[in-house]
Amino acid sequence: MKYKTSGTCASEIQFEIDNNIVTSCQFIGGCQGSGQGVANLAIGRQVDEVISVLEGIGCGSRGTSCPDQLAKALIKFKSSMGN
Repeated sequence: MKYKTSGTCASEIQFEIDNNIVTSCQFIGGCQGSGQGVANLAIGRQVDEVISVLEGIGCGSRGTSCPDQLAKALIKFKSSMGN
């Protein structure tokens, strides 16, 4: 799945979910180290766990962050699956 971000340096997040587990995650653009770190921490975790840990994290005065955008992407994924 692809998610177009808003308010962050990364322009997109690409991820895959299998049996409610994040199996792959990649941030396109932005800070490569931070994006890769957040992605690696999300892989292997349940969707709800990732959302609960990352949702609401801010970056400066932006009101969002790359971790928060991943949480938003996963929330959108869940809603598209009827959850």
